[in-house]
Amino acid sequence: MQDQIQEVLALTMRWVRRLSREKFSMLFTLIQPMLFWLIFFGSLFQRAADIQVVQAPNYMSFLAAGVVVMTVLNNGLAGGVDLLFDKENGFLERLMATPIRRTSVILSRFLFVMAITGMQILVILAVAFLFDVHPETGLLGIAVILFIGMLFGIGLTAISMAMAFSVKSHGDFFSVLGFLSLPMIFLSSALVPLAAMPAWMKTLAWLNPMTWVIDAVRPLIINGWSEAIPQVAIAIGVLVVFDAVCLYGGARAFRRAVG
Repeated sequence: MQDQIQEVLALTMRWVRRLSREKFSMLFTLIQPMLFWLIFFGSLFQRAADIQVVQAPNYMSFLAAGVVVMTVLNNGLAGGVDLLFDKENGFLERLMATPIRRTSVILSRFLFVMAITGMQILVILAVAFLFDVHPETGLLGIAVILFIGMLFGIGLTAISMAMAFSVKSHGDFFSVLGFLSLPMIFLSSALVPLAAMPAWMKTLAWLNPMTWVIDAVRPLIINGWSEAIPQVAIAIGVLVVFDAVCLYGGARAFRRAVG
């Protein structure tokens, strides 16, 4: 066990060092989600949104939860990109030939993606605070938001790594990534509540695990614990099933790829 912990930490530091050498990538990794979605989109629709429909003090408060979960979605689905590049340049094959546990490679990627995602969530909440969006559940609520985000991110990262091991090129990977991410965002309660959707979109959004995550994060920001606890409990139950299915599929893809 101690040997595997050392392997996972060493491989995680490799991802960290790779990101640290790319200064612009590191900067835009933290800034892009909150810059384009929370500030621009939130400010754009701040006056246009019907407060009675979104059931929030303002649209910025409503949107904050959606931006948090969209960030988890984008990070999770992109989590396998570096593994794909390692596969294409032959480094992954050489790494698999070394006397390390193959699961250490996967666990290190999970750890790195979750760490980056956690930092982005905190940045988004900090920027939202500047726009007078204060989580009603306080610091404990922020911790629960991080927990739910990480739980959702695990399944998404498993999907991404399964794609990385299954597709033939990064072009195919990014095509699938674009096909998955936009429908998941728009067929969820990220931008508008379910009540404002046409019936067919509401049905699809109800089947989208992202909706359940957003509907758990939003009351943690807007309403307080009395309304948040039932939603959080439901979201955790949905995510346990979602993660189990994704991890099973990811494990099968990994075994097929590395033998």
